[in-house]
Amino acid sequence: MSTGKHFITDPTTLVKDSLRGLTLANPHLAFDDKQKVVYTKDLAAVRQKQVTLFCGGGSGHEPAHAGFVGSGMLTAAVSGHVFASPTSSQVLSCLRRVYSAEHGSLVVIKNYTGDVLNFGRAVERFKSESVNNGKPLPKVATVVVDDDVGVVNPNDDEEGGVGRRGLAGTVLVYKLAGAMAASNGSLEQVKEVADYVISHTFTIGCALNAASVPGQGMPRSLKDDEIEIGMGIHNEPGFETKQLEPADVLVSRLVRHIVDSAPFKKASGGNKGRVLLLVNNLGATSNLEMGLVTKLAVEATEAAGFEPARVFSGTYMTGLAMPGVSISLLLLPNEAHKQALFLGLVDQPAHCPGWVSHSHAEDAGSTDDSTEAPATHIEPAADAT
Repeated sequence: MSTGKHFITDPTTLVKDSLRGLTLANPHLAFDDKQKVVYTKDLAAVRQKQVTLFCGGGSGHEPAHAGFVGSGMLTAAVSGHVFASPTSSQVLSCLRRVYSAEHGSLVVIKNYTGDVLNFGRAVERFKSESVNNGKPLPKVATVVVDDDVGVVNPNDDEEGGVGRRGLAGTVLVYKLAGAMAASNGSLEQVKEVADYVISHTFTIGCALNAASVPGQGMPRSLKDDEIEIGMGIHNEPGFETKQLEPADVLVSRLVRHIVDSAPFKKASGGNKGRVLLLVNNLGATSNLEMGLVTKLAVEATEAAGFEPARVFSGTYMTGLAMPGVSISLLLLPNEAHKQALFLGLVDQPAHCPGWVSHSHAEDAGSTDDSTEAPATHIEPAADAT
């Protein structure tokens, strides 16, 4: 359960101290302390050989976003204060650093007002700088991730009072677009993959309580027998606070909310097919419970008529130490060759602290001999005398 206690020295230096710790534990990463930008140390070589990608946002969502910097995913990430967007100057600094004049760069933005404004302003400033210096218009593309269906009214075709926010589905954008870039895809191809993932990924979260913010404490508390459905990763209120119910009922309800939402129905066209399933720890859910939720999410997805082609379970995008989970479904293309492409991209290894690449092995089954006791009883050798 969330608590107001934290490991902290100085709230004003917490983000920089944390990012410094990340880079100390991961020697492939470098850190711009002034701009709070984490980037891959072989950046110069990366710029020469592929499209570069970066994202960012407020801190408190670790491992997102800096934890996904590395080969096969992001080239860099820029961080703001806890739950606060980085400034446009920080974003501009990051873009200047990672921009590949030869291949171009993709900027991934989560759909929050501050992020959209500051990242958008930085991209426009970067383009203006280039033109004003007599250079051609830079090859920079942007995408905005809005996978949240927790703000969608089930009885309406549109979202409610707030727009669909960027949640854990953002990590799937990093993974697939990053893999396409690492496979020498053009900027157009990388953006096409990102656009597909964004338009076909849907997420809903729930939490047993809000998360305590260092230096600020708990914004509100739920009762011991309550759960909030749709709570955001910055403690935004969900669409329903209700009595806590058994996990199988809850998880089934979450998956059902996704597949019954208007955006999911529009993207699927009513077809049942294969999906990527991502079960995300919002920060303070035990691994034991995560295993249960993952099992139930697979069963609920199958019960809804969809086949989980890949299942990912872990801590990807948190709300500090929020005791909760989110579930994301990515609808895979129905066309066999496109589906094979996307599965190949998600299976491609990525080397960054926040992503654990799946290992695959042939299912040869168990042999009769290996599961049975030895056919003959063997006496142990007598002790030497």
